[in-house]
Amino acid sequence: MSRASRELVAKVPEVTLGFWILKVLATTLGETGGDAVSMSMNLGYLVSTGIFLVLFVAALVAQIRAQQFHPFLYWITIIASTTVGTTLADFADRSLGIGYTGGSALLLALLLTSLLVWRLALGSVDIGSVSSPRSEFFYWLTIMFSQTLGTALGDWVADTAGLGYLGGAAIFGALLLAIALATLWTRLSRVALFWAAFILTRPLGAVVGDFLDKPVAQGGLALSRYTASAILLIVIAIGIPLASKRAAARAHGPS
Repeated sequence: MSRASRELVAKVPEVTLGFWILKVLATTLGETGGDAVSMSMNLGYLVSTGIFLVLFVAALVAQIRAQQFHPFLYWITIIASTTVGTTLADFADRSLGIGYTGGSALLLALLLTSLLVWRLALGSVDIGSVSSPRSEFFYWLTIMFSQTLGTALGDWVADTAGLGYLGGAAIFGALLLAIALATLWTRLSRVALFWAAFILTRPLGAVVGDFLDKPVAQGGLALSRYTASAILLIVIAIGIPLASKRAAARAHGPS
């Protein structure tokens, strides 16, 4: 994104390595945090989805109404979207009986529809064009669908496809590496590559989160969901100002 775009779009963080690290950490937290409330607290998927949806809407309203970029508010909104995405996908896949395959297909269709409507309505899905409440609404709607899809897709790869959590992490990690290499060495659309990477970080976080807190008999480490979530939250809280400082230094560096 150009410096001129950055000056116009003050509420969208610059896409750097720090951004992607925080995104993976946030999606992993979404998995462990969502499971902590729905499973460990025994609130169930529907009640948990209601709780996280209220938090997401509150964060989203604050984010859209903000006049400039606030790093912590932005990442709180991301975390809220990924936790509600976790419990919503689990509710659809498990409680409604849609299954991981059906859930993944449905959510992929919704995600692609969101991108298509955004493109038709505003002419671009580039995050550099997110400079109005309307474009920001499409941005967050697309993020919401991608977060929910990621949970279902991660479960499908780990469970339905039988690859396990580490196998799923290896696959999604390899796909993200391929996208990074394509960004460096090809002329493929940077917008398409961004959204592909953004979408794939969610199932990566989902399988990593499941690996941390699922029982050993199921291929996990059986860590406490509360402990794993607390550690991830602390790391994210430390990483946000660090990533923001590096992005600011880069933005004010030599042209």
